[in-house]
Amino acid sequence: MQDYNSLKQDYKFSDEEAELLHNLQEKMQSMANQFVDEFYDHIWGLGKTAQFLKDKEIISRHKEKIRLWYIHLFNGTYDLQYFRYLYKIGETHVKIGLPTHYVNSAFNFVRTFALRNLEENFEDKAQHIKEILAVEKIIDMNLDVLTSSYREEELSKFLSLSKIEKTILSGLKKFNSYVNFFLAGALALVAFFAIGLFGYDIYLLFFSDIGIEKGILTVLGSLLVLWAAIELIHEEINHLQGKGFAIGAFIMLAMAALIRKILIYSLSADKADDLLIIGAVIVGLSISYWLVGSKKDRSN
Repeated sequence: MQDYNSLKQDYKFSDEEAELLHNLQEKMQSMANQFVDEFYDHIWGLGKTAQFLKDKEIISRHKEKIRLWYIHLFNGTYDLQYFRYLYKIGETHVKIGLPTHYVNSAFNFVRTFALRNLEENFEDKAQHIKEILAVEKIIDMNLDVLTSSYREEELSKFLSLSKIEKTILSGLKKFNSYVNFFLAGALALVAFFAIGLFGYDIYLLFFSDIGIEKGILTVLGSLLVLWAAIELIHEEINHLQGKGFAIGAFIMLAMAALIRKILIYSLSADKADDLLIIGAVIVGLSISYWLVGSKKDRSN
């Protein structure tokens, strides 16, 4: 944990601001129960909170700890003991695997709650501004200390690696970046050929004896493949920007290619067996696509 004095210096947190927060404690403590209730309303909307608060006993204990933390936020004494207390909270979050964005979201609520209640019944505008700045700083310092546990955990894992392991890890990261850019280029090439396929099907529709019905279905199938390829490129761009890998987009492209075959084969009486096989494969892919989508929704 970083030196708490340097932390306060970096945030330009003064003794005067500590005294301002201490003077606010009585007012803020009177809202502690309201804070806990609204805090829980907020965190239950985050999605996976129930994984960390599994029963009534844990919830009751957690509520009391949140209440005490909120009251201590305005205690006016921000010494080594106080910051060690915050760091242990951060370590607990790391141990249970609480995502950092949950912590950030919770602190956004704390900031909103505190500032909203400061806006009520103030008399001196200049004093009010000083109080807001003090509250902002102590909340930011709390968040800094809590998230430092995550940074130190990641750093300790990296430092525990040998030189060879670090070299391999760095090399794999670079290789992964090159492969992703290669994949993006390959997908662009696929989209280019899909456009060519669409143009060729248009040509066959007007300048061959393929038949109007089969020709239109073939063109529709080519459009479907082109649309799926474009969606796949879009998802790969998102992946390059740091978002998750969209396996669902690959499944969708495979389904589009098979649906194109069904559109073509549906006009041929001797392709009944092939149609059944392709139909079964599409059903399997549809189920896989649904499962991937359901898992993504739950994770959000």
